[in-house]
Amino acid sequence: MTTRILTSNRIVQFHLSMEIEKIEKEFDADCLTYVGPIVSGIDDSIRDIIEDLAKQEGKRNKLLFILETPGGYAETTRRISDTLRQHYNVVDFLIPSYAMSAGTILAMSGDAIHMDYYSVLGPIDPQIPQPGGNFIPALGYLVRYEDLLKKANNGGISTAEMKILLSFDQGELYSYEQARDLSRSLLEEWLVKYKFKDWTVTETKKRPVTIAMKKQRAKQIAEKLNDVRLWNSHGIGINMDRLRRELNLKIDDFGLNATSSEAVRRYHGLLSDYMTRMSHKSVIHTRLTYEPLM
Repeated sequence: MTTRILTSNRIVQFHLSMEIEKIEKEFDADCLTYVGPIVSGIDDSIRDIIEDLAKQEGKRNKLLFILETPGGYAETTRRISDTLRQHYNVVDFLIPSYAMSAGTILAMSGDAIHMDYYSVLGPIDPQIPQPGGNFIPALGYLVRYEDLLKKANNGGISTAEMKILLSFDQGELYSYEQARDLSRSLLEEWLVKYKFKDWTVTETKKRPVTIAMKKQRAKQIAEKLNDVRLWNSHGIGINMDRLRRELNLKIDDFGLNATSSEAVRRYHGLLSDYMTRMSHKSVIHTRLTYEPLM
């Protein structure tokens, strides 16, 4: 008989599976966790793992996608969202800590967004890859270019500023504009289709809510989240209270349920600690598998 060696990694991954199963019971949903940047290739990995999860006996109707990300490509969020919807009728997102940029866009594709007072989303500022693997916010370039162009048109630009203005690559600027427009259009489409699907009457006057009203609300939210001047920084976190107050966006507070909050905190803490110890920068996890990607 072959004896299977029990390692510390197996023990930790076993406990991670136990902890995520507790969250599944709390939210009555299958769970998939992704931690890492939203870049090309992770959509393939998520596809493979979600297909395996959806084949399991006792599959639930709802998926709870636990997300932690600094952001990435809006294009990749489209493929991830389409993949999730192929296998689950209801998709909720839970943000235990942060989901920035493309992560915010992806969260807006959910039927519901679960946060607590510590969780934050971010402005939907498209990220542009740089040599070395770093990302820079594209809208910062567009804002700077537009400011300098306005100065030039008004005759108030300095020689040094004119050199900076002329140094901007028009092709790159166009790609930044395309990325910005895609971010807005995805968010507007998904809010109307999923987040606002049960919004049938207005809160105060109880008037019937039309598709035009839903589209207008979605457009307002997209414009505000895309306004870097409003938030001052790409990296600033927008907490649950500000999302509700300033964007009039419905957020479900998992912190109000002590059992759910404890389950999320225990799981997220163990996962974060294990990833740090193993030097894993990107991970997909379900009750069935732990897959490091970077």
